[in-house]
Amino acid sequence: MKLIPKTMLLLMLIILGCTRNSDEKPPAIQTPPPTITTETGIEMVLIPAGSFMMGDNNGSTDAQPAHQVTLNSFCMDKYEVTQDVYLQTVATNPSEVKSPDWRTYPVNRIDWRLAAIYCNERSRRENLTCCYDEETFACDFDADGYRLPTEAEWEYACRAGSTERYFFGDNQTNQLAQYAWYKDNSDQQAHPVGTKKANPWGLHDMIGNVAEWCNDYYHADYYRNSHEQNPRGPETGDHKVLRGGSWVNTLETISVWERHYDLSGLGDACLGNTAYGFRCVKKYAEKH
Repeated sequence: MKLIPKTMLLLMLIILGCTRNSDEKPPAIQTPPPTITTETGIEMVLIPAGSFMMGDNNGSTDAQPAHQVTLNSFCMDKYEVTQDVYLQTVATNPSEVKSPDWRTYPVNRIDWRLAAIYCNERSRRENLTCCYDEETFACDFDADGYRLPTEAEWEYACRAGSTERYFFGDNQTNQLAQYAWYKDNSDQQAHPVGTKKANPWGLHDMIGNVAEWCNDYYHADYYRNSHEQNPRGPETGDHKVLRGGSWVNTLETISVWERHYDLSGLGDACLGNTAYGFRCVKKYAEKH
């Protein structure tokens, strides 16, 4: 009988864990989950299903109380959407350009609505069903296309099985610069994606560089009423959640649980911010 190599067995176990719902904690993964490449050439990480404690009882008031959340598996962009990819997809680039190698920088000056439109156009390019109704911008979570992550998906992916302030621990001063572009090291601008270390699940720039739009509306007290299974945020609101902080944030205002927010742009009130960007997620399926 032919034996299965240990590395292959580990990969099989990870994939099996990603194709089911789970009431268990994230698996103790010693190597990053599998990376897939989409039809349009974008790398995504296959995030395993599991449960985690969202928020922090010692954190900001809007990040309390810590509460258990259980998520299905999903795929998440390995990198923040770059200006080059955004331009190829929607034929415009609203970003503030500061460097000759701007194509590798994260797209910025993006309001929530523009991020959702990009998700739909990327879906169309791969013959997938769009998640967003472009009149109401309601999200169809059953569609197989691209969308913005829920706030819970974002924090779960950022934590990568960790329980501390950062996915690398609580020692912010000595280690943060290895993983994030933030106020102390950014030179007051974003930087090319993927130039800092990834988190344990292989995701780059989850903290710092540009703050990332999530699908959820923001309510300061939402964590007191959040659903445990695949929460999707409040049903209505004026502001959308931003996560991860950016190149303008101090080390005291970025962490795996810190919540930020701004007007969505659905009423044309938000013109975008040079510190705002995003990355996409999609449902996991055998055919990517």
